[in-house]
Amino acid sequence: MLRAIFMIGLFAMLGLFAVGMVFKLFGGLVGLTFFIVGLALKVVIVGGLLYFGIRVLSPDTAARLREKFSGTRLTRY
Repeated sequence: MLRAIFMIGLFAMLGLFAVGMVFKLFGGLVGLTFFIVGLALKVVIVGGLLYFGIRVLSPDTAARLREKFSGTRLTRY
């Protein structure tokens, strides 16, 4: 039982060390990834609000947009 406790502690320490090394070595890459994901989320929110506004103010235009951007690539060409 004592051996199991020490092994769990050892694996926890190794895991913390590995996570620390990843964030030290690839910190810029991780930060850039989170920045791009945040930017994409903002673009999706703004686009959704614009589409909702168009849908409320002009349903025909929203239907044309939906037809234009929906479907598979085979049906579009």
